[in-house]
Amino acid sequence: MPEAGTYLYAIARDVGRVLPGHVVGVAGAPVRAITHQGLVAYVSPVPLEEFGEEPLRRSLEDLDWVGGTARAHNRVVEAVAEEAPTAPVRLVTVYSTEDQVRDLLRRRHDDFTELLAHVTGCREWGVKAYAEPGTDAPRAEEAPAKTDSPGRAYLERRRASLRGREDAWRRAARRAEDIHAALLSVSVAGHRHRPQDPQLSGREEVMLLNGAYLVAEDRREEFTAAVDALRSQGIEMQLTGPWAPYSFTSMDLGPARAETSDDR
Repeated sequence: MPEAGTYLYAIARDVGRVLPGHVVGVAGAPVRAITHQGLVAYVSPVPLEEFGEEPLRRSLEDLDWVGGTARAHNRVVEAVAEEAPTAPVRLVTVYSTEDQVRDLLRRRHDDFTELLAHVTGCREWGVKAYAEPGTDAPRAEEAPAKTDSPGRAYLERRRASLRGREDAWRRAARRAEDIHAALLSVSVAGHRHRPQDPQLSGREEVMLLNGAYLVAEDRREEFTAAVDALRSQGIEMQLTGPWAPYSFTSMDLGPARAETSDDR
């Protein structure tokens, strides 16, 4: 029988709930809970011939493998988050034994407890905002004055183009700040990710904002209403969620990961 490691998905508050039976983990393995003083770690066994340090380096170069693993990981995390306050763990965090996970819960108990208190009663929502085509184009008054010199005319056009781009980016930045501030006003916390390049987003429009917002469940309707209000101002908004609070529970596992896991 191949040697197995312990794959860690998330740390959650122990509320005495059991995951639905249809939820399976990475590589189709059953998910089980490891509990300690009000905390629970969700884990499953994985073959070290695939998830050990050296094999994992090769596996991470296979996009299909990464995609399938990520989907299974997120499926477990979202199922856990439906039941209790949850701190997702980074993709492909693998320990040698379950005892090492128990040790992690003991040593970082207070840190996990504090982190989970911050996200209790909240879910994460993603918001992308796009500038409508033409709204940030250089204005007509920025056109260069006519000149008889072709070389001078080229330089003037070049300067005008650069000024127009700079002004457009400044306007986009101000608009992004305004959108972020409006959404923060109805959120517990917010985080701005780097806007996606059009080649990744598949959109021709400029992405003004790529944000994540931690929203209290009792303010969910207020938050979605704020997004709708921004739409009414002519801003194209994409709203996704609710999700487990991935963007707000990042924690360096420190020595536990460095000394006892094959986390990469």
